[in-house]
Amino acid sequence: MISKEQIAADYQTIQDEICRALEAVDGKATFEEEKWEREGGGGGRTRVIQDGNIFEKGGVNFSAVEGELPEVMKKALKVDSNDFFATGVSIVIHPNHPLVPIIHMNIRYFELPSSFGDGQEPVRWFGGGIDLTPHYIDDEDARFFHGSLKAVCDQFNADFYTRFKKWADDYFFIKHRNETRGIGGIFYDRITASEDMSWDDIFGFSKALGRSFIPIYTELVNCHKRESFTADQQQWQYQRRSRYAEFNLVYDAGTKFGLETNGRIESILMSLPPTARWLYNYQPQPGSEEERTLSLLKKDINWV
Repeated sequence: MISKEQIAADYQTIQDEICRALEAVDGKATFEEEKWEREGGGGGRTRVIQDGNIFEKGGVNFSAVEGELPEVMKKALKVDSNDFFATGVSIVIHPNHPLVPIIHMNIRYFELPSSFGDGQEPVRWFGGGIDLTPHYIDDEDARFFHGSLKAVCDQFNADFYTRFKKWADDYFFIKHRNETRGIGGIFYDRITASEDMSWDDIFGFSKALGRSFIPIYTELVNCHKRESFTADQQQWQYQRRSRYAEFNLVYDAGTKFGLETNGRIESILMSLPPTARWLYNYQPQPGSEEERTLSLLKKDINWV
């Protein structure tokens, strides 16, 4: 099994690659970096891009934190260990263009060091995922996005895409709205070594997923960034952003983990959009693209 130090180092490299590529795609804004240390152990690099040609607000964060696991998290994770180590890269991009989708990606590794050497199997796992939240659902974009993710999954395990797409549909679901956050993607957690896959294989999948972000999102941005849009479409974008905020504040496991483990607030809440609207009892016009988008915010659509 590759060491936790090497996993963290490779994740930092992926953060660097993604930031350079996003700056090139935007053509104007650059990332502002803030290095931070966590009280209790570890730290990270928060990188935020704002007010660009395309990206109104985005973050590409790396963290490698360790320390004592709070009781509430022990119960949530169903573990007895006192100490933890976690590292990963987390990305959320909010474009200023309503025809360019919001995108989120996370790749991560979790370990309970105090479980090592006690005669039991060490507790450690990989998790992650990538999902797309279009303000307007475009069928061709959805096919491209899911087809690209399936291609990455198929390199490692023929069952991954089907399993992880279903996981994403269930995870990125706003229960109180009875709608999915967007068109989903893939999501997985607590993936461990097995007879079929070694730890190095799983880590290879994690890195391949991380490196799929740029070719996928660059294609989607370039397809739509020059299209004109109306003020009404921008207002719809702000309305859809409100749903994104609701999910992250109410359901998102990463947000909860960060807050419960005394994480850095600015980094944790980086995922929230810069502007959102909550209109009372908003109903789209019958037959509109807005109504069509709402009709497609459902689980189990076979986009591929």
